[in-house]
Formats: sequence, structure tokens, C-alpha cells
Amino acid sequence: MRSSEAKRGIQRAPHRSLLKALGLTDEEIRRPFVGIVNSWNEFIPGHIHLDKLAQAAKAGVRTAGGTPFEFNTIGICDGIAMGHRGMKYSLPSRELIADSIELMVQAHRLDALVFIPTCDKIVPGHLMAAARLDLPSIFITGGPMLPGFVNDREEDLISVFEGVGACRSGKITPGELKTLEDLSCCGAGSCAGLFTANTMACLTEALGMSLPGCATAHAVDAKKVRIAKESGVQVMTLLKKGIRPSRIMTRAAFENAVRMDMAIGGSTNTALHLPAIAREAGVKLELKTFDEISRTTPHLVNLRPGGPHFMLDLERAGGIPAVMDRLKTRLNLGVMTVTGKTLRSNLKGFKVINPEKNREVIRYLKDPYHKEGGIAVLYGSLAPRGAVVKQSAVLPEMQVHRGPARVFDGEEQANRAIQNREVKEGDVIIVRFEGPKGGPGMREMLEATSAIAGMGLKRFALITDGRFSGGTRGPCIGHVSPEAAEGGPIALVRDGDVIEIDIPERRLDVAVPEEEMKKRRAKLRRTGIRKGYLSKYRESVSSADEGAVLLL
Repeated sequence: MRSSEAKRGIQRAPHRSLLKALGLTDEEIRRPFVGIVNSWNEFIPGHIHLDKLAQAAKAGVRTAGGTPFEFNTIGICDGIAMGHRGMKYSLPSRELIADSIELMVQAHRLDALVFIPTCDKIVPGHLMAAARLDLPSIFITGGPMLPGFVNDREEDLISVFEGVGACRSGKITPGELKTLEDLSCCGAGSCAGLFTANTMACLTEALGMSLPGCATAHAVDAKKVRIAKESGVQVMTLLKKGIRPSRIMTRAAFENAVRMDMAIGGSTNTALHLPAIAREAGVKLELKTFDEISRTTPHLVNLRPGGPHFMLDLERAGGIPAVMDRLKTRLNLGVMTVTGKTLRSNLKGFKVINPEKNREVIRYLKDPYHKEGGIAVLYGSLAPRGAVVKQSAVLPEMQVHRGPARVFDGEEQANRAIQNREVKEGDVIIVRFEGPKGGPGMREMLEATSAIAGMGLKRFALITDGRFSGGTRGPCIGHVSPEAAEGGPIALVRDGDVIEIDIPERRLDVAVPEEEMKKRRAKLRRTGIRKGYLSKYRESVSSADEGAVLLL
């Protein structure tokens, strides 16, 4: 056991004395030390119940003969950080979370780990740490929030964001917006649709790092507590058998996760997170892989924001195991999982209850919502190294679009113009200097996209070197690489330039002669933050097409 380095032998008497100051007995000290890595805090609805899941996980560890030690990581609520300077800190927190876990685990020589994260950047940060440390590990993602119920309809956080635009345009009253505000988010859990938080939980299960059924078990469901206890027991089995993340998070497993992402129509943020996690696991996962897999993966699940269903519907339809069962002819079934069995073995024992009743939630391969997967990667003169769009959330009439650019240097400028109704049908809104370096921090543009949706505009596009919330719908193209701060073509676009979007052909172009673009390049402005964490982040972060990882 690694923990023997910190507790065994005469020379470790002082160390054992300190452990006894915690109330540990000699027997508890002799047992394997299991870290309970918990992102609980009082800011995020997705986290407020994680203390209870930690207690359940610790009970499981003790039942199986281990001694648990709980510690916490930071977590930023993207919803609360949205639309202001705070969002600059969200993506950078991913690396800080991974680093802080490494420090705690390595300093205290833990033998195995139970990770209890949820929400957008926190789950990826924990997965990065698990891959880097390569100790027997298991994940308990916190689970979705139940949808709210407003005026005889199920609603969620995106309903409120879009309600702001609807209120500004006179479509609903301030009183109706207040009702949405009061009732849409009804308690603990990650926001109720397939936004980034729940997408990452689903992909954690698809990777094989959480027990079957964990991703869609809701935060308030006792099923989640039972899974937490089972996970505490199972991590001890993983320790005994020597099953580490390096045996689970293989190239084949990442391909499964990407294919599942395409099938469920998940958040575009996965194109940042999966490559970053894969890099820690020693696997190269390129942006083009997402598009290659998307072209051969039907879109089977149509949840909010692109479709009408909620995570609750997916849970009732059988969750991720049911989707994988439908997709199994296209998955790598020989991969290892935290059950200690292969994916093939896990699915062999799985049975969907009333599959015909749930066929609208999880379609069959022969009858998908779309023939291709949820994400497309576009290339062209505006994005030489790629850009990402959730094509499953784009209306058919906007799959191909040609329109004049409305250019904004930063999200605040764009938001003011949108709120003042200065954009119109057909416009292509360009929001730049919001990339990993330019922001810095690569902010999400949910406030802008939700305001446009709430206003009722249909024929518009928004293009950015920043990124989008998993709650975004419509022709919203992000991760444009190279970004403006690196001198990418997006920095050279001017108002009125014609932008050409062709999602089926995977093209994103600006109709400006190259000679003119060269003239404009000499006049680029530079942005910069000169102090604090963001300054250090800006100096070492890679491009979005590489996962926005830190290059040290």
C-alpha cells in the first residue's frame, strides 16, 4: 500500500500520532487509505447535496475494509458566473481543480480514490486528476436536478435565461419572468437538461469510470445514495484487483465516450474536456476525431435544449446503459469499466423495461432524430484549425447561411447590442477576443444566445472564439481556432463582411480576399490581464482546438 510510506514502522510514530489526533484507531490506520474527493460547496445547486453522498461513499469504504478521508475541491457555478467577468474564471478552474487533487493525494499517500464531482468544469477536472494519478478510482457524479413546473409546463434554467429576452421584447411580463425565476430551478442537482454538467456525467459513465446508471440517477433520488454506497464498496475491489484508470480510460474508451456524446447530442464543451482528460491519460484525442465519429453516429436522444425531453425522461427510459445498448454494434465492447467487468459484460445483464414506450426518448438506429451526431467541426478561411457547432440544435433552414457580420470585441459589447435590439434577422454576430488567451478564460455566451432566442429571432448566427453553454441552441459556432488573440482570421473581420456557413459541408468562411486580410492583420489590437491567476493562465494555455490545456 502507498499509505504505508506515511504510517508504517518506528520512524512513522509521529505520523500515526497525528492520525490518532483525528480519532483514528490502530485498526483504521492499518487499513488502506481511501481519499473521498468531494466538490461540495454552498454556491452550486448541483453540489449542495454532495456531503450526503460523501457520507454514503465513506460508509461503503468502511464496509469493505478501508479507511476514508474526505477533502474538498473548489467549484464554480457557471450559471451564477454567466454574463460578467466571473465567467473568465470558470474554464481556468478546471486545471486548478486537477492540480489541487494531485497535491492532496500525493502528499498524503492515499491508496485509492472516490471522486464526487458534478457540474461543468468540476467533473473534467476530477477526471484529469484521476487519469494523472492513476490510482484505483471510481466516480459518483451528483445527478441532475428535477425540472421545475411552471404554468403546467416543465421548465429549467434555460427557460429563465430565455425569459429575459422574451421580457425585454414584450413577449412576457415582468411578473411572468418572476414566476419562471421562482419555479424553474426546484432544488439540488445539475440543471435539468442535457447541458454541460449532465453531458459530462453521461460521458463519465460512458468512459467506464462510474457505475452503470449513475449519470442519470437524480440528485434527490435515494438511488443516488445507494450508488454512492456501492461505489465506496467497489473502489476497494478495484484496489484489490489493481484496476486503475489507465486500464479503463484507453483510446477505445474515449472513442466510446465521443460516440455516446454524438448519440445523445451533448454539449460542445466536450470538445474541450475530453481531449484534456485524454491527454492526462496519455491518449491523443484530436478535434477531427469528433467530426469523424459524428458522421457515423446517429443522433438518438433529443433532450433540452435542442429537444423537448429532460434528463428525467432519459433516466426513466433506462439512462446511459439503455443508450449504449441501442448503440452497442458501434461501440468498443471489450473495454474495462469500474465494475471490474467489460462493457460487453455490463450490457449483457442490462434489460430495458418497456422499450417501445420509451422509443421517443431513445430512438433506434434505424429511426434516429438525425442521421449524424450532435456535434460538427467546421473548417475554412474563418477557422483554419476548426470551430465547433451543436448541429443537432440548428434548424434545417439555418444549416446553410450567408449573412453580414456584426463584430464585437468582447461579450459585453454584444450583449448590449442584443438587448438594445440592434441586431436583426440574417445577421452573423461575431464575438471575439474571448478565447482561452484573449478572454482570458474562454467565456460562455449563454446570456447572448438566450436573449436572442427569447426575442424570437430565427435567422441569425453567433460565432465566437469563446464557447457556449450546453444550454445553447441555434446556429452558435464556438471554439474558432486560431483565436483572435493569436492573430486568427476572426480578429480581422469587420462589420458588413459576408460570412458563409455550411454545416453539412463543414465550412466556415469569410468572403474577404486574402490580400485585404493581410492589410488588416497589421492593425490588430492586443488584450491582456497583467496580474492574478488569469495572467498566469493566459501565458500557458493552449488553443481551443487542443483542449485549452496548460502547456507547462
